[in-house]
Amino acid sequence: MTQRLHLVFGGELVDPSKNAFKDVDAIDIVGMFPNYEAAYNAWKGAAQRTVDNAHMRYFIAHIHRLRDEETEASPTEELDH
Repeated sequence: MTQRLHLVFGGELVDPSKNAFKDVDAIDIVGMFPNYEAAYNAWKGAAQRTVDNAHMRYFIAHIHRLRDEETEASPTEELDH
């Protein structure tokens, strides 16, 4: 059985309309979760705690997609280069 790992993380963005973090060293790693439902619940809790800051964003990364050796890899997007 394939694990469906999900990483929840977030932080303050330079601009709320973009996905570039203001300070990468200050990224909040909420945790790694074994399924989307658990990750979503953690994401929702973190997002609700920071709702008053328009520059704060939390994300769910589908780690299992990075580990799937059967699927062809997609190109990595380089930001700010």
